[in-house]
Amino acid sequence: MSTLSFKLKIQDKERRMQMTLEGKVALVAGGTRGAGRGIAMELGAAGATVYITGRTTRGEQSEYGRPETIEETAELVNALGGVGIPVKVDHLIEEQVKDLMEKIEKEQGKLDILVNDIWGSEYLTEWNQPIWSHSLEKGFRMLRLAIDTHIITNHYALPLLIKNKGGLVVEMTDGTEEYNQSRYRSPLFYDIAKSSIIRMAKGVAQEISPYGCTAVSLSPGWMRSEIMLEVFGVSEENWQNGASVDSHFIISESTRYVGRAVAALAMDSNKQELNGCSFSSGALAKKYNFFDIDGSQPDAFRYLVEVQEAGKPANTEGYR
Repeated sequence: MSTLSFKLKIQDKERRMQMTLEGKVALVAGGTRGAGRGIAMELGAAGATVYITGRTTRGEQSEYGRPETIEETAELVNALGGVGIPVKVDHLIEEQVKDLMEKIEKEQGKLDILVNDIWGSEYLTEWNQPIWSHSLEKGFRMLRLAIDTHIITNHYALPLLIKNKGGLVVEMTDGTEEYNQSRYRSPLFYDIAKSSIIRMAKGVAQEISPYGCTAVSLSPGWMRSEIMLEVFGVSEENWQNGASVDSHFIISESTRYVGRAVAALAMDSNKQELNGCSFSSGALAKKYNFFDIDGSQPDAFRYLVEVQEAGKPANTEGYR
């Protein structure tokens, strides 16, 4: 082996050793299913210890009435090489969030990554209904679940996160700042919920920056959550068949794609340069050169603007 080849081999080994989250502690708030599950899995795959919170356990279901549990997510994290720790928490109940943070501090002594992915409103949203037709009860519940939970979690989690430089907060939403600014994400409650999270990330970014920490907002593209797969009558194994329901489904992405975006952000030693910014999974895939589980790089928001909203036929060439 030449000296150059040996040096390159050593550098590659060092790079791979650096690109790991082993020893890092993460909290995925709202990790029962969907993006939260995918994020927890990818943080685990990178070696992190991941606390997974949610309201559905093997012994108790939330108002969702769905089968996914926080224990299942923890087992998936463990299977990928991380350490998954499920904790039943309702993030609207301050005492439960406070107890959660005391537990993490006692067991780990730190928090490196906070992902606020609490949502829980798929079945509350009355799509494309004007404010006078949308249920107020459902709408206000949506805002509580989407906004209040994130605020409460930040209130109790950030004092631990800012104790060490390099901490990362990821506020999960739907749509990038650029995309949402010029579009109304009907209904009104949904629009407020998703845009508020982007603004929250900017505010948190200002407050934690003096401590050497970073906050961003992040949106998946057309994500194949468990609910979405059911709506399209497919599984993750044959998801392409969903194109028979909506041809643009071909741009969709797995839940682990946005998980890889979070892991890449967490590994970036220069992430503070991104403080307060808004991203999509597709944009970060290009920046950090990661791929979805099928080996592609779907760029859903660029596709949405340039193909779907432009009225062009479904064609992902150049978009994944």
